[in-house]
Amino acid sequence: MVIFADTVIISDLHLGSEVSRAPAALRMLKSASFNRLILLGDIFSDLNFGRLKKEHWKFLSYIRKLSNPRREIEVVWVEGNHDHGLSQVMSHLVGIRVYQEYAWEFDGIRHLAIHGHQFDRFLTRNAPLSRVLSGLHLALQKISFGKKRMIGFLERFDTAWLRLSPKVAAGALAHGKSKNAQRIFCGHTHEALSLKREGVEYYNSGSWTQENATYIAIDHQGVRVLEYRDSPEESLDQEVRDELEVDFEDLLAD
Repeated sequence: MVIFADTVIISDLHLGSEVSRAPAALRMLKSASFNRLILLGDIFSDLNFGRLKKEHWKFLSYIRKLSNPRREIEVVWVEGNHDHGLSQVMSHLVGIRVYQEYAWEFDGIRHLAIHGHQFDRFLTRNAPLSRVLSGLHLALQKISFGKKRMIGFLERFDTAWLRLSPKVAAGALAHGKSKNAQRIFCGHTHEALSLKREGVEYYNSGSWTQENATYIAIDHQGVRVLEYRDSPEESLDQEVRDELEVDFEDLLAD
């Protein structure tokens, strides 16, 4: 499905993780048409660049291309808790500015994007324990008992550990209201969600670490939370297809 939107929002890609679906996210972005891209936090899994695979670097390379002023696409990076400490590095590496939260106007509506960990009281009050749990999560990702089975196990682990959606949603809605935003967008919980309370709309973009990868598209019709699905053609030996693919943009850049 080809997406035409003013703004596309993705979050929680967790580059460096064994279950990051960076190739799928890249295919989605290449097939979409948009004026603004918001990377809504936790694009990285941690600060260890040694865990980044070839497909993770390909994703980052494409983000750098999108940020080229000649493309006239606004690319925004909103820092997540896993991205913390990477702001200066990423600003230099990818060529985009990193924000703690980002506000913009579209169709006369004030929009606000913030990762959402700010509303996670467990994380903010128990930072050392949270780091231990994050390390456990990474270790579990390395268990080699089948990718689909592993993803399913991690989804259950996430659900049992986090249980954050209602808490993050409540905090975000209150924050959006305090900032006079009509729409507020978060990630962090890995659970796509939309709801409205007291005149403020809340949307969570989900994640790209699970089979049901989700993202957000905003246009004149409103806000859509979409699920990405590979076409049958894309599913067939994608790694071989990527190796044979000629990137004409790279040729033109030489």
